[in-house]
Amino acid sequence: MIILFFIFQFSFSQSIDDQIKNIEQKVISWRHDFHKHPELSNREFRTSKKIEDHLRSLGIKVETKIAYTGVVGILEGDLPGPTMALRADMDALPIQEKSGLEYSSKHKGVMHACGHDAHMAILLGVAKILSNYKKNLNGTVRFIFQPAEEGKGGARYMIKDGCLENIEEIYGLHVWNYQKIGEVGVKSGPVMAAADMFYIDIEGIGGHGAAPQGTVDSIVVASHLVQAFQTIVSRNTNPLDSAVVTVGKINGGNNFNVIADKVSIEGTARSYTEQNRVMIKDKMKQIIKGVSETYGAKINFKYKDGYPPTINDLGCSKKVLNAAKRVVQNKAGTPYLSMGGEDFAYYLQKIPGCFFFIGSAPNSDKLFETPQHCSHYNINEEALSVGASVFLNIVDSILEN
Repeated sequence: MIILFFIFQFSFSQSIDDQIKNIEQKVISWRHDFHKHPELSNREFRTSKKIEDHLRSLGIKVETKIAYTGVVGILEGDLPGPTMALRADMDALPIQEKSGLEYSSKHKGVMHACGHDAHMAILLGVAKILSNYKKNLNGTVRFIFQPAEEGKGGARYMIKDGCLENIEEIYGLHVWNYQKIGEVGVKSGPVMAAADMFYIDIEGIGGHGAAPQGTVDSIVVASHLVQAFQTIVSRNTNPLDSAVVTVGKINGGNNFNVIADKVSIEGTARSYTEQNRVMIKDKMKQIIKGVSETYGAKINFKYKDGYPPTINDLGCSKKVLNAAKRVVQNKAGTPYLSMGGEDFAYYLQKIPGCFFFIGSAPNSDKLFETPQHCSHYNINEEALSVGASVFLNIVDSILEN
């Protein structure tokens, strides 16, 4: 059991520990409900209605249909002060659940396998507690419930629809099965990678496998591309930087004795800086041009920019670290970093903020046993209280009376 070691500053009659204990089972039940009823990106109709109804029941002003299914709750304090935002994502993944949980998904082929159910439950719990102390708030808190994080970039459309208007800072969290329960990961600078995609179509000249003369073997061309791509990171980036180029799919050829005339390649490029992101794209173009000229193949290259790198503001990161230390003491520190992408990055391109990680591994001895995006995904639900506590402490540090 996680023990929380601080007293909240909003003139609460109880410690935040007691406040959260009072709603702990409610937060868990919200998570279970969301988990049972997952909805894919831009289809979060039931989810958004549940969130809207709950926020309205708390007396919080609500804006709906932002970025189609997004919801924003606005809690205006009675005292003047800054406006800050807390964000949770809402969408699920196209995965058939195999967790065996009592509250498993009721929708075939759809599952909350990345913790968004937990994020929503945490933020609803924070809204419930803060709504009781409106008169003590020096400023405004906006609760942003965002659709379509999983590859659709819902954050961009939330921004386009004005969700960041007048907001000075924004904070988001992610339950993180790569860290033990009771740990909070936070750092300034890049914490999630730019997540780009590339698509390559190679057109050669087919022929008989016994008579390669006069052909342009698309499989040979593809092989040279794949090999050369692996030198982009190893020979062009600082060894202390993080970047990766992965070819994840190759399609080509129809028979053992036929030289393929066409091959398609798909993959992803990941980096923590815009400089490396541009470099990777440029180097891929150079390699493709050279291989095309060398082997006489026509090569069509399409590079699609995905989410930008998620880069935390230094000052906001310090606020999160201080808040986390009040909750878990010396278990707050550098997170387990990955090359995954996160559209929270779009918010951080517009205003200062911080995206941090709440340890949620069900088994602290086997941190990779239930990773994000797997069909048996689950979390240690003690992480819900930790996440809510850190959020509340962040609010306290910014809007304290």
